Amino acid sequence: MVRAQRLITLIELLRSHRYPVAGKDLAETLGISLRTLYRDIATLQSQGANIEGEAGMGYVLRAGFLLPPLMFTEEEVEALVLGARWVSGRGDSQLSKGAKSALNKIAAVLPIELKNTLDDTSLLIGPSKELLIDSVNMADIRRAIRDERILSIVYRDLKDNQSERRVWPFALGYFDGVRVLVAWCELRQAIRHFRTDRILACQLEENRYKTPRHVLLKNWRVTLNAS
Repeated sequence: MVRAQRLITLIELLRSHRYPVAGKDLAETLGISLRTLYRDIATLQSQGANIEGEAGMGYVLRAGFLLPPLMFTEEEVEALVLGARWVSGRGDSQLSKGAKSALNKIAAVLPIELKNTLDDTSLLIGPSKELLIDSVNMADIRRAIRDERILSIVYRDLKDNQSERRVWPFALGYFDGVRVLVAWCELRQAIRHFRTDRILACQLEENRYKTPRHVLLKNWRVTLNAS
């Protein structure tokens, strides 16, 4: 592996972990010596990568470092365009605007040959069968998930029964015909799924919920695999 590619791979390895990774494990994955790994980390740090840690303690990449866009392949550019087009057509208004803005930023820094790929890609998103209309601000729901804050909601189930809930939101599923909030429900003392088009009102509380989001997500996945 040439050094430039190795540095990119190292960044991706660090980015895939939320917690510090031992230098030994990184070196083994890359097939290099610890001394070479330390030198590569120092190089990335000098180029602006916010890598924290030290020998014997492990390393973690903090947010805010972007790979040079010139390293995108044609397939990666096409994947970005396809994904952004899907979000533009299926996401709520804020996400749709964010997807278009992200594509514009990518286009502004791509080299000309890849910019042509972005402009001319023939990968299209088909029309949706239904137009999703949310009765609540989806940005508030996403903010609650990011900040691990409690949501107070008024929910109408499929039998038209209405109830007030306090939930701990930790995931949001985007499907072609529906969006689903996954949350721990204090009323039911269990994880529940709420269609966002059936949430009549929601209030973002200041209080953070007690169980970390990644733990709730892990427990939910275990439950799905067991069912």
